[in-house]
Amino acid sequence: MRGARAGAVALALMLLAGCATTPAAAPPGPTPPSPVPVSPRPAPPRPAPTAPAGLNPAALAGWTSEDHLAAFEAYAVGCTAARDDAARVQCARAMQIRQTSKPVTQAAARAFFETGFTVVEAGTADGRPGLLTAYFAPEYSARTTPDAEFDAPVLARPAGWTRGQTLPVRAEIEADPQAVSGAPPLAWMRAEDLFFMQIQGSGYLTLEDGSRVRAAYAADNGQPFTGIARPMADRGLLPRDGTSGEAIRAWLAAHRGPEAREVMALNPRYIFFQLDPDDGGDPAGAAGIPLPARRAIAVDPASWRYGDLVWISADGGNLTGARGGYQGLVVALDTGSAIRGPVRADLYMGRGEAAGAEAGTVRHPLRMWRLVPRG
Repeated sequence: MRGARAGAVALALMLLAGCATTPAAAPPGPTPPSPVPVSPRPAPPRPAPTAPAGLNPAALAGWTSEDHLAAFEAYAVGCTAARDDAARVQCARAMQIRQTSKPVTQAAARAFFETGFTVVEAGTADGRPGLLTAYFAPEYSARTTPDAEFDAPVLARPAGWTRGQTLPVRAEIEADPQAVSGAPPLAWMRAEDLFFMQIQGSGYLTLEDGSRVRAAYAADNGQPFTGIARPMADRGLLPRDGTSGEAIRAWLAAHRGPEAREVMALNPRYIFFQLDPDDGGDPAGAAGIPLPARRAIAVDPASWRYGDLVWISADGGNLTGARGGYQGLVVALDTGSAIRGPVRADLYMGRGEAAGAEAGTVRHPLRMWRLVPRG
């Protein structure tokens, strides 16, 4: 779904440049059930217990309360992206369990992890916690023809584009979109919605006749990503502790026009799209596998491999409305140009407004453990 995750930057990182992460398209609605256990109240930052290399996963704090069956189902799909021999052995074992055990039980799923993996903690250079943010697949209204509200064109990939090519910055493209794209707009959106969808890397559009399509990443302008949260706080447009995705989007919508465009232009990166049918599922990550909600993360490919099984533990989020914490098994299936470092993850929350509202509050100190497959 993104940069190498189809080229987009984690929307979370838009806010990380200030004090927030993934934007939300609407105020939080009822929170959907989460297979990643979430602590019920805010907790102060604290180091997570360290599991020495070679320990059984059962040594991880919080392991007994994990939903091992939900984690097993996510792993059984995501592990097909793995390439090393030991990981393939465990992936094949998971497939066999799914075929021979109907249904797979919680006990069988837990036994699979405990007998098939050992634990190694990922560490930062200074030993401090890393960072967990979150992202989602946005759903927006769009039009086939422009009007005063829907005046931002969704542009197709420029003819002859090659990955790594440098094209004009956002402001120049928006000043003359036809000159860069060379093709008619695919659709028209509200400017702030398009901006957020470009940071996410893809999204789902509902057109005026009720039909739905998926806007998938097709190309980028090769420019670096720059978050707008900190500049907005520096300018006094938003308070420093109020730069959540929801707050940023609300400000852009309230100042739609030249004022909002000037702020959005602080991020020179621009994404081009293609329109595909909406199959009702979740978008694929950079590994080419549909992302299981709340069980997939975007990671730095320099430190992790697609299909890796990871235990995350994050609490002490400091954004308004943040949950106390996130803990559980996830699969590395995505990446993004702003996700860097061995203890850095972007948790995929799912589709729609509720997922976006929660994602916009995630900025938590993070510990990560690699579950190393036994050969």
